[in-house]
Amino acid sequence: MNYFVIGDEDTVLGFSLVGVFGMQATNAEQAKQAWDKALDDTENGIIIITDLVADMIRPTVDRYLFSESFPLVVEIPSPHGKGKHTDLRTLVNQAIGVSL
Repeated sequence: MNYFVIGDEDTVLGFSLVGVFGMQATNAEQAKQAWDKALDDTENGIIIITDLVADMIRPTVDRYLFSESFPLVVEIPSPHGKGKHTDLRTLVNQAIGVSL
């Protein structure tokens, strides 16, 4: 089972340092393309997506959050969001259990 991350450039880069492939998304079209790419690979069991990117395609994300059983979707705070800020190292540790 693989992880796939969708988010801003910093988040995708940070997760790539621990071997998690992903795609950057800065608009709804890119977010949808990244989402579709994540679903294309049946080995992707967990999709990690930042809250700001998830908001761009909220109906799609919610469908998987609330009704689909696979893949598991983990929504994490964006480093550029308005909520509580958590450093990238902590986000990676929380999302996939890898200590940097």
